[in-house]
Order: sequence, then structure tokens, then C-alpha cells
Amino acid sequence: MCLSGVPIAWANEVRYLGIFIVKSQTFKCSLDHAKHSFYRAANAIFGKVGRVASEKVTLHLIKSKCIPVLLYGLEVCPLNKSQIASLDFVINRFFIKLFNTNSMQIIKACQSYFSFELPSVLIPIRVNKFTARTNVI
Repeated sequence: MCLSGVPIAWANEVRYLGIFIVKSQTFKCSLDHAKHSFYRAANAIFGKVGRVASEKVTLHLIKSKCIPVLLYGLEVCPLNKSQIASLDFVINRFFIKLFNTNSMQIIKACQSYFSFELPSVLIPIRVNKFTARTNVI
């Protein structure tokens, strides 16, 4: 196919409004770019405040600046359990780095203590808000 005499290139994924749609038999989104963006933002924050700021301050910055980067537009993407688990892993990995432990028991206790919700909890809430707004229109 050509557009104005220029061939249209085939691609395995396309970016539309910040969401990467993947070539598939069914509608499917890629989470790789969102995870990379989260790691980039979280590492920038951690690099600036490092061990100087308290855990509470660091987690507040992550919650307010990095979680939106990770979850942007996922309300419209049909996510399966493994994709949601991979998003949870991103957060757990940051907690591992912040608290310098590999114990999931300690990570879960820290998440509970600091009231830090994982994407597996946040995504259904965001989807419900999104569908409630679209049904009103």
C-alpha cells in the first residue's frame, strides 16, 4: 500500500495516545514501555534522594510521580493475570531495592505499613471509574 507515493511500513506495534498496541489476533497492549518509563522515573527519584530522604518521603514521591506513569491508559487495555502480576513485580522490585531485602514477607509488611497499593488493586478501581464515566455519556 502507498500513501502519496510513499510505502507504508509494517510494524509489530504502534503507539497511540501513549499506549502501545501490539500486533495480535485480539486487541492487546504492550506493557514494556510503561515498565521502562516507571523504572526510569523511579531511578531518577531514587538517584536524587537516595538514602538521604526517609522511606515515607521516597514512597510518596513514587506513588505520586511514578505510579501514574506505570498505569497510564491501562484502563482501556484488556490485561490478563500474568500482565497484572508483571506490573506488581515492578513495584515489588522497587521495594526490594528501597528496603534492601529479598524477603517477600518483609516487602508485603512494608507495603501494608505504608498503605502502598499494588497495580493489581489499583487497576480494577481505575477500570471501574473509567467504565462509570463512559456509561454516563
